[in-house]
Amino acid sequence: MTLWIRTWQLGVKSLLLHPLRSLLTVLGIFIGVASVIWLLAIGEGISKKAQEQIEGLGADNIIVRSIKPPNESTPDSRGPVPYGVTRDDYYRLTETINTVDRALPIRELRRQFRNNDRLVDGRLVGCTPEYAQVTHLEVDRGHFISDAELEQKEKACALAAEVAERLFPFENPLGQTVRVEDDYYVVVGVMKPREASAGIGGSLAAQEFSDDVYIPITTLWTRIGDFIVTRRSGSWEGEIVQLSQITLRVNSVDDVVATADLVRTILASKHRIADYAITVPLDLLEQAKTTRLMFIVFMGLIAAISLVVGGIGIMNIMLATVTERTREIGIRRALGAKRRDITRQFLAETIVLSIVGGLTGVLGGLTCGFVTDWLRMALENLFPQVMESLPDVVRTISPKVVPWSIPMAFGISVGVGLIFGLYPATRAAAMDPIEALRHE
Repeated sequence: MTLWIRTWQLGVKSLLLHPLRSLLTVLGIFIGVASVIWLLAIGEGISKKAQEQIEGLGADNIIVRSIKPPNESTPDSRGPVPYGVTRDDYYRLTETINTVDRALPIRELRRQFRNNDRLVDGRLVGCTPEYAQVTHLEVDRGHFISDAELEQKEKACALAAEVAERLFPFENPLGQTVRVEDDYYVVVGVMKPREASAGIGGSLAAQEFSDDVYIPITTLWTRIGDFIVTRRSGSWEGEIVQLSQITLRVNSVDDVVATADLVRTILASKHRIADYAITVPLDLLEQAKTTRLMFIVFMGLIAAISLVVGGIGIMNIMLATVTERTREIGIRRALGAKRRDITRQFLAETIVLSIVGGLTGVLGGLTCGFVTDWLRMALENLFPQVMESLPDVVRTISPKVVPWSIPMAFGISVGVGLIFGLYPATRAAAMDPIEALRHE
């Protein structure tokens, strides 16, 4: 034990004789270890964000959305052509598939909402009371659409937080009326703010919840109907759509894949054209998990390159040290030191460099969240327009430190120090004592 302690003391003393050189070597290991933790944390943060968005859709859900087909795929007609999923599809799916626990019909329209002279362009959503639970909406005041209002086809509405603020900036919206075209709807609830859901690849478009007004879907069918006319600069365009989306909740996650196949079969038998799309969040979630593993491996390999570069720096500096200390090695050998003593001394120095670089690298890696937030705020203050143009995932990224990346990065740093320091140490131990003493 005394021998080892003495060896470590000599190693540290030798490194302190050249502080700048030792500091630069430690810096190489620091960058390698910190980059491993940082890159894996950034990759994990991006992956977690994507998985949370998919999980928000519900792993036990199947989403069927209406898609307007290209004009050339629709039969010739002078009037608007119906497309998308229908009420018959909704009833057929709920009555035919026994694994479906609940079905949620949704109809979405772009409309203008008025309160006296205040005007808001937004999305009118016809839905059922379960819509709030499925989309994770929380009530701030009042209540969401109720079963009684749905059954009685009442002209009641719930407002998104931003719509309520813009239409009723100085008064309580509850009990007030909102005009939608020629109809007036009584406000029964105001929802809490909710972040937009990002688009999931090409499977599902992003959804904003800030400009929504929610009414019973039965009221929408009665008051507005399926035939919608959109006027643009002197011209008009009509379309006939019964439902924008059907969200099916399956009894068990194990039955999701089989149920989705059955939904595809049923809809394909009733639709001559591809005017709908089926999204299975469970499949997307599995793909996201697979992509996450590939992303972590890829980012880890990139970061490992920095550690290798740091190891090369250790080997380079130790080879230079061996050359400088040739006479010292000769003297120690002449005084009775064995080859293993010389090897142990130089290995101790490389291990000290690796440990110091590894520990500081771990501390630097743990600051990734703080540094990312600080850097994002600085860029938003200096370049606000540039930041607004960046994708949402860049502006809201939140690194998540992977716990196992800390011991892995530190262990690799020590291992790199041992591997790259072994050759200089054995080279020093293999010197001929007489030739070493003659060295100038």
